[in-house]
Amino acid sequence: MSEIPDIGYGAQFADFYDRLFPGGPAVATTAAFLADLHPGGDLPTLELGVGTGRIALPLADLIGPIVGVDSSPEMLDVLRGALAERPRPVTPVHGDIRGYADDGRYGLIYCVCGTLSMLLDPAEQQQVLDVAAAHLAPGGRLVVETHNPSFAQALNQGRVRDSYFVPYPAPDTGLLSYSTIDIDNRIWHLAHIWIDNGRSRIASELSRLTTPEDVDGYAQRAGLKPAGRYSDWLGTEFSGQEPMYLSVYRKGSA
Repeated sequence: MSEIPDIGYGAQFADFYDRLFPGGPAVATTAAFLADLHPGGDLPTLELGVGTGRIALPLADLIGPIVGVDSSPEMLDVLRGALAERPRPVTPVHGDIRGYADDGRYGLIYCVCGTLSMLLDPAEQQQVLDVAAAHLAPGGRLVVETHNPSFAQALNQGRVRDSYFVPYPAPDTGLLSYSTIDIDNRIWHLAHIWIDNGRSRIASELSRLTTPEDVDGYAQRAGLKPAGRYSDWLGTEFSGQEPMYLSVYRKGSA
């Protein structure tokens, strides 16, 4: 078996990812939004960048079988643990979302929570959209959610470097982030200190500042048609100022 390239995100974050981004009731709106986009029938769903299954697990309760692909063994181990505790029709696959291939056709494919932007090369981002287009059934939907570059720059208040603290509900818990934006190369570097009940963990991530127009271009070249753009999982229209944006695309009928 060939080695799956991995940037090491899961090795840093897997132990506390579900504390940073809670699952369960916190993603009920996300799961409902995605379920409504599924065209129905017996078509399965594909998640590109499944991580710990934060979204796939509750979504599977609504629409059935999901194949979840991720390059991180650590994140997939967390997902397998959750499935052992409560079985659901989610199949974890250790794979590369840039070149994933199987014989299935999917009614819904999604790549969310900034996963696409973790690929720093536009050609590799294009590959992900090509993979999705190749695996979508006619009439199927693709959903891409990632960071809004305009918001990232506003967060830094016009500075190259800045820092901010996000408190969490538990006592002595929060996320301290050091943000660096390289406008020329369109790279956003975040170094985090996760503080949980007074104990700390350090992790970092790199993202490409990926615009909605970038993703539209990838989708168009992959043969997909735009079907909506929103600022949240409630379906609020994207104004250009929100932290994240989600773009929906449709594969035409055969």
